[in-house]
Amino acid sequence: MKRLFDFTASLIGLIALFPIFIIVSVLVKTTSKGPVFFIQKRIGKNGLVFQMIKFRSMIEIQNSNSTISVRGDIRITKIGAFLRKFKLDELPELWNVLKGDMSIVGPRPDVCGYADNLIGEDRKILELRPGITGFASLKYYDEEDILATQENPLRFNDEVIYPDKVKLNLDYYYNNNLWIDIKIIFATIFR
Repeated sequence: MKRLFDFTASLIGLIALFPIFIIVSVLVKTTSKGPVFFIQKRIGKNGLVFQMIKFRSMIEIQNSNSTISVRGDIRITKIGAFLRKFKLDELPELWNVLKGDMSIVGPRPDVCGYADNLIGEDRKILELRPGITGFASLKYYDEEDILATQENPLRFNDEVIYPDKVKLNLDYYYNNNLWIDIKIIFATIFR
């Protein structure tokens, strides 16, 4: 049932939002150098790697291997800051949902390396398709702002935010159903 919902919702979303895709694509391409889309390897269901697609919101800086970003990060473009604020950069992930790599609701897909740190019961979240939104996405919708206030953003992410996200995702693992998904979708839209 969840997969049918995801497939239908992502197909309708891709069709209905096509004009926004065109506008955002033009803005991304004409305001900074680089491709329209940012494609990154992420960890999906059962720990399998997939290619997640987003609108590019940053410029590429050589020798930067940071897996987190904070408000004011010099890599974020002006249009990218707008896209990230309203989560418009994530709209292309509807394609990942349509293909079956992702779900509309679920744990956000980790970059390679983080899922390796999951142990014991926490690994159960890898049995879920990662989502565009979820409990953790709602709680940490302003994550870049939170990290910007920290002396060591990476350490704060690794020691405070990431473990809390794992707990939220594990709660979703045990309690997810279509009604909760619909509530999370509406909470995301009207946040």
